[in-house]
Amino acid sequence: MSLRQSLARTLAMARKEGLHIVRDRRSLLMALAMPVLMLLLFGYALTLDVDRVPTLILDNDKSPQSRQLIERFSGSRYFRVVGSVADYGPIVRMINRNECVLAVVIPRDYSRNLLASKEANVQVIVDGSDSNTASIALNYAEALVRAYSFEVQAQALNRKGGGRLDPPIDAQLRVWYNSQLQSRNYIVPGLIAVIIMIIAAMLTSLTVAREWENGTMEQLLSTPVRAHEIVLGKMAAYFALGLTNTIVAIGVGVFLFGVPLHGNPLLLLLSSCIFLVGALFWGIFLSAATRTQSQAYQLGMVTSFLPAFLLSGFVFAIENMPVVIQAVTYVFPSRYFITILKGIFLKGVGVGVLWMELGLLVLYALVLFWAATRKLKQKIA
Repeated sequence: MSLRQSLARTLAMARKEGLHIVRDRRSLLMALAMPVLMLLLFGYALTLDVDRVPTLILDNDKSPQSRQLIERFSGSRYFRVVGSVADYGPIVRMINRNECVLAVVIPRDYSRNLLASKEANVQVIVDGSDSNTASIALNYAEALVRAYSFEVQAQALNRKGGGRLDPPIDAQLRVWYNSQLQSRNYIVPGLIAVIIMIIAAMLTSLTVAREWENGTMEQLLSTPVRAHEIVLGKMAAYFALGLTNTIVAIGVGVFLFGVPLHGNPLLLLLSSCIFLVGALFWGIFLSAATRTQSQAYQLGMVTSFLPAFLLSGFVFAIENMPVVIQAVTYVFPSRYFITILKGIFLKGVGVGVLWMELGLLVLYALVLFWAATRKLKQKIA
């Protein structure tokens, strides 16, 4: 068997699959539209930014200092003052009805203690139903109250001629790579990885199982085509469709959502192609391991969407997971691809930093090609 003959059979298999893709216009349209719809839906709906927190004010002091503190809350982009109340009753009712998340209670002696350089307490009541939002909003409120209290005490001390009041710690923050702290800038690159994994696994998870269900596998086996040529040919046909989806997803992320692309676009495209090939081989492996399209589709969804969404670092930080789950995440390639995407998009790093992740993606694709070919040989036998 010459290499030229093997290549000719592989191309013939790719052409056969390509004709099937083109003729099934409904599936083709769905495959092209679904990545854009998923990116738009998740990109706009999924956000981890905590800002414009609905806030109630209970001012028992009614002093110029308390009014200035309220103005600080009103002028902050992290809070949205929805009203003022006279007692605790409305606070309880509005929190129970999800009409506010946070309430600021200023005591009667707030201004007197503040101007006397004493401890001036402010009560912050927060709805802890969403622990992440509650903790972040509470930190914002504490920082705002502390900064304002220090400013007023420093001015009062200066007017008395008592010298300058310096803060115990002068913290100067510098945020790298995502200076505006917009969650969209790291959610959208992660979404690209999730979408590629889902679409690729769904596209190819049905291809071999469909041959068995339609009775065309027996006809295919009567030809001289080999198992590895079937796998490569089917992968090549769907690779063109998957690459189109990838380019569209990257374009939507950069031009519609405004995610900065600081790295090399060619490296981004190369790494996406490597990840796409591995995901396509995974779908073919699942399709070869099952006899029906429904089983292949269900396995494809479970093994592509859930790991890519939950165990890749896309939404939940891997370092915060239990040690056993952290070890499991090393099995899934989406973990490495999301690291590559964030490194290229936000940090602008290259192969010198991402070589290990790229190598693991190549190894993943080779292993799955071998596994898919072996499984198909077993089914043929």
